[in-house]
Amino acid sequence: MKKFILTLVVLTCTTTLFAQELYMPRNIKAAYQKGTRSLDGKPGKNYWQNHGKYNMEITVNTDTKIVSGTESIDYSNNSRDTLKTITIRFVNNLHKPTAPRGGGVSEDFLSAGLTITSLKINGEVYNVNTKGWGTTGDVRLKSPLLPGRKALLNIDWNYPLSKESGREGQIDPTTMFVAYSYPRVSVYDDYNGWDRVPHTDRQEFYNDFNDYVFSIKAPKNFVVYATGDLLNPDEVLQPEFAARLKKSYTSDEVIHVANEQEMKSGKVTLQNDWNTWKFSVNNIVDVCFGLSSTYLWDAGSVVVDNKTNRRVSTQAAYDVKGTDFVNSVKNNNYALAWFSNNWPGVPYPFSKMTAFQGFADMEYPGMVNDSQTGDATFAQLVQDHEIAHTYFPFYMGINETRYAFMDEGWATTLEYLIGIAEHGKDSADKFYKSFRVNSYIKDKSTEEDQPIISMSTQLSGSGYGNNSYGKASLSYLALKDMLGDDLFKTALHTYMDNWNGKHPIPWDYFNSMNSGAKQNLNWFFNNWFFSNNYLDLRIGRILSKVAGEYKFGIENIGGFAIPFDLVVTYQDGKTETKHYTPAVWKENQKSFLAKFTTKGQVKSVTIDNGIFMDATPNDNTWQGK
Repeated sequence: MKKFILTLVVLTCTTTLFAQELYMPRNIKAAYQKGTRSLDGKPGKNYWQNHGKYNMEITVNTDTKIVSGTESIDYSNNSRDTLKTITIRFVNNLHKPTAPRGGGVSEDFLSAGLTITSLKINGEVYNVNTKGWGTTGDVRLKSPLLPGRKALLNIDWNYPLSKESGREGQIDPTTMFVAYSYPRVSVYDDYNGWDRVPHTDRQEFYNDFNDYVFSIKAPKNFVVYATGDLLNPDEVLQPEFAARLKKSYTSDEVIHVANEQEMKSGKVTLQNDWNTWKFSVNNIVDVCFGLSSTYLWDAGSVVVDNKTNRRVSTQAAYDVKGTDFVNSVKNNNYALAWFSNNWPGVPYPFSKMTAFQGFADMEYPGMVNDSQTGDATFAQLVQDHEIAHTYFPFYMGINETRYAFMDEGWATTLEYLIGIAEHGKDSADKFYKSFRVNSYIKDKSTEEDQPIISMSTQLSGSGYGNNSYGKASLSYLALKDMLGDDLFKTALHTYMDNWNGKHPIPWDYFNSMNSGAKQNLNWFFNNWFFSNNYLDLRIGRILSKVAGEYKFGIENIGGFAIPFDLVVTYQDGKTETKHYTPAVWKENQKSFLAKFTTKGQVKSVTIDNGIFMDATPNDNTWQGK
């Protein structure tokens, strides 16, 4: 192999963390000025967030498909503000005909929405008419809620499950997935106040970290799968099946808790007319559940924290024809262990992960609702992606509604990284390029090149999808390439440690990464998040060739600070490759001078962007004479 030396002069970057100021909206600046957020990336000395303790008794009528409940919410106003109203959020009012939505729906999607039959706050009766409510409704308080004080809300409510299932609803006559099923107090935060942004079925969610004790009352033969710990298996399951479930909590093997015949013959649940399944979970942003009288039930467990040997219950509920789900528990175990020990390298925080067969390909705390695809490899990737969301937005309480790139971009990144471990880098690269980058880089429309920092609520379909998933993920992978794995993980863990259980916004991510990396990365964040850049490099003409030293100008037409390889091919067919990190664009984001020396005869020099697919690859090669 010919000697191949490429040299690059990189100026030592300053250690001043905030040399280049990033754009901040006025309300975000105000949060920093008030001391609720800090420029070192940590929550400020005046940071606060509100909290609720939810106690709920929910009933599912599997004949009428009506979900009803009674709940008490012990709500703490930890803010410095006096609250004159409380905003109630009920996501499933999306099904009301009058609700604003991001796209068209069928008649089977529509329903009457939420009915509140009783509302008391601190013992006082409030008469509310929810007919005019969208996905949020304001209740004016008779007595303002002072800073540091609590309010007790008691609500009785009901709503119909939509016939057409998406993120929630009826899956078949015997099976339902019940998410976003209870009225909740919306988020009141330090930079926007009450979160009144309507849910339109495109942007996702934003919730406080709350504590939950809840029960699900369901007819006999219906098994209930839910977020949190099942408190009373012996009160709802027949002894043999309760024993199988308990055994799974410490087993590395996949245990078939209930098969098709056992479900059909009524052997699984206690044969009371109704069974009440009880659950609890603390410090979590949401709870949900599914129930079925026909689904198969598998379970196992996996160690996610080698220091404490803490195990997590892994479960799967699926139709007998759900071939994608036969390996769900096995795939669950692999994903939870891999994410816990590799990327992001934080032990899975919950006690359970359940894969439930539905139609959504959607994440929930401790659960995923995935569709049957008939492709086992793709099914595993989807499940990996949804499980990865455990960290973003659930471990970190991200405002997905406004900043979807803060969770979808990370889930896409983790999906790619675990894909390398599962299927090899070539396969993972091929899928990532075809599924996450290809349609974006071939689409020259204005929507695709909007800055990532743009609020998700303001983006169109293609712009929303690309900013949230592929383009955001590329920014995280570019930063990983530039910092190297060790420093990148240190910076990432700084961010995650700062904001676990709290509500980070993009500037908290930028500042935390700066602090964790102990260097100014604002030039990089400005390049990726606040620009209209795209992916496009070009190799210029040879600038000089003296005594075997070649100099080439590399032009950054698209503007993004991306990594790339220079591949030199010699006349004898041998090749050599030199990798360049995004750091080469720090001083000059438009051009870079590449140099190399060789005694061999060069046939061609090619830029290879890898997964950072080039918009115009035809200008990426220089041909020698």
